[in-house]
Amino acid sequence: MIANFLIFIGCGFGGLARYWVSNLMYFVFGKEFPIGTLIVNITGSFIMGFLFIILLDKFVTSSPLWRSFLLVGFLGGYTTFSSFSIETFNLIESAQYLYAIINIILSVAICIGGAWLGVILGRQL
Repeated sequence: MIANFLIFIGCGFGGLARYWVSNLMYFVFGKEFPIGTLIVNITGSFIMGFLFIILLDKFVTSSPLWRSFLLVGFLGGYTTFSSFSIETFNLIESAQYLYAIINIILSVAICIGGAWLGVILGRQL
C-alpha cells in the first residue's frame, strides 16, 4: 500500500517537472520542433540509467520504496514517450517528414545514449 502511494506522489512530482522543463525549453527555443519532449526524454533516460545503477548496484540495501518512488513514480511521470509518439504523428500528418525523422532518430539514439551514460556514471561512483 505504501509503495502505491509513493508511486502516486512520485508521478505527480515527475509530471510537474516534465511540465516545467518542457515549457522552459519551448520558451527558450520555440515550439516549431518538439524540443521540450526531446529534452525531457533525454534527461529522463539519463536519470533512469544513473538511478538504476545507484539504487540496484551501489546501494543494494536501499529500500524498494525508493525504487518505487523514483524509478516507477517520478520517472514514470517525468518521461513522455506518449507525448513523443503523438508529436511525431502530428509532424507526419502535417507532412513535416524531415522533422518527424529527426525527432525519431534523436529521441531514440540520444535517449539510449543518455541511459548508457547514466549507467556508466552510476558505476563510477
